[in-house]
Amino acid sequence: MSFLEDCARFGDQLAKLVDAGVPVKEAAVAVGLSGDRCYAILRAIGRPAGQARGPGKRGDQRGVADRDVIVAVFDKTGSINQAAKACRVSHSVARRILVVEGLVTTEKIPPKGKDEAKRRCMELLAAGWSTAQAAREVGVNVRTARDWRQGIRHVNNTRIYPDGRVVDYNHGTVYKQPVTSVTCDDAGPPAIDGRYLSIEDRVAIADGLLGRDSLRAIADRIGKNVSTVSREVRRHSIDGRYLPYQADRVAVAARARPKQSKLVVNTVLREAVEEGLSRKLSPEQISRRLRRDHPDDESMWVSHETIYQALYFQARGSLKREVQQALRTGRTRRKPHRKEGERYQRFTDPMVMISDRPAEVEDRAIPGHWEGDLITGEKNQTAIGTLVERTTRYTMLLHLPHEHDAQTVRDALIATMSTLPAHLRGSLTWDQGAEMAGHKQFSMATDMAVYFCDPASPWQRGSNENTNGLLRQYFPKGTDLSIYGPEDLEHVAQELNGRPRKTLGWDTPAERLRDLLLAN
Repeated sequence: MSFLEDCARFGDQLAKLVDAGVPVKEAAVAVGLSGDRCYAILRAIGRPAGQARGPGKRGDQRGVADRDVIVAVFDKTGSINQAAKACRVSHSVARRILVVEGLVTTEKIPPKGKDEAKRRCMELLAAGWSTAQAAREVGVNVRTARDWRQGIRHVNNTRIYPDGRVVDYNHGTVYKQPVTSVTCDDAGPPAIDGRYLSIEDRVAIADGLLGRDSLRAIADRIGKNVSTVSREVRRHSIDGRYLPYQADRVAVAARARPKQSKLVVNTVLREAVEEGLSRKLSPEQISRRLRRDHPDDESMWVSHETIYQALYFQARGSLKREVQQALRTGRTRRKPHRKEGERYQRFTDPMVMISDRPAEVEDRAIPGHWEGDLITGEKNQTAIGTLVERTTRYTMLLHLPHEHDAQTVRDALIATMSTLPAHLRGSLTWDQGAEMAGHKQFSMATDMAVYFCDPASPWQRGSNENTNGLLRQYFPKGTDLSIYGPEDLEHVAQELNGRPRKTLGWDTPAERLRDLLLAN
């Protein structure tokens, strides 16, 4: 039997059983149909029903989708949720009924159409429509229309009000939107950075002007520079009268972020910049020339940095791609610049350079200061760590059988240095190799300061470089260093430490270290 025949045959019977309070599953048994079939029949005849919920917070059961109630509530509030709650049904059930009644469209507003919907909504509100009616007309929620009317912006899960107040629903907080930073104390909520004019400052300026005070006196009173006050009065005066509240509203709107680039919103300015680039002018030449050609029109002023950002950054790009080739360098990507001799910070944790190393380390008068480095094997794939004490030239080798990354070298250094007494753990000098990225953790574990040599300056670790040259007798360049075990490294270190040294008066490093240990 077809579904339509089932609806005609069993529809009235099922409706009577459900109205009498019989659960749908028991009604299905009574008529000899499956439960799913009965649910489908009830929906088809306009009597949607579902499994009864357990007692909720108020002990109520699922309601009945009353078309008249849903339509009446929606006409009054413009909210599908409110209509659904009135009948205690789901949002989707209420929405389907409103779609059938022609009160709600099934199509969602595409992102690009929201601007048009907002514009249309504002026109209807200006014409005297209620917020609920305007929202229903353009197909948005009444709260969205209310926010548009009040000038509230939505960014992720926050609502930003025109006065800079931000409501963060993720964390349940309300704060004042800063310009660049905020100041906060126990006296109240965060405020606008003190460098900028507040509404109180602007009212004080207006009062001072009414009292015929000088701009300098007003500036001293509010703690701002006189040029700030002069600029403020010049920009926000109409017919010679300064308007503090209008000025504050303009400032709030100007500092709202994110906002579009000046070259995006001003087509005349963008065309002038493109024309200058087509004549092979640099962005700085274009910027300066526009200021000279339009001295009284700030809308035609643009900084050369804004032009570069429009050319180089996709997020702020507003100039045509073919115009980029007009730059003298022909680059389509920005090249970073730095001052002569300036280097990027090598590691996340700041380095202490060898120039800041104490003099006692430099003159080798006090033992316990070490120099370190890696000697590497074939294709730099294997390595051995080397440590040399500056006073005695005593050598220790680090076994790095598999890796010589920052974590492995750090752990090996900590394990080796921990075997020494405290008076022989003074400092460690190393080059700026990537293997020392964990230098801060090493210092915290061993209480040893780490000093870094200048780039391409191996002579600043002279003892270690000389020792590395001696080690190449045992570990030739281009060989696989992973084949040497800890016993092999200990044997080589003992041989080096047993060699008499001219710089030690023909004593051996082992003898000098023994004397130090016995003396303490």
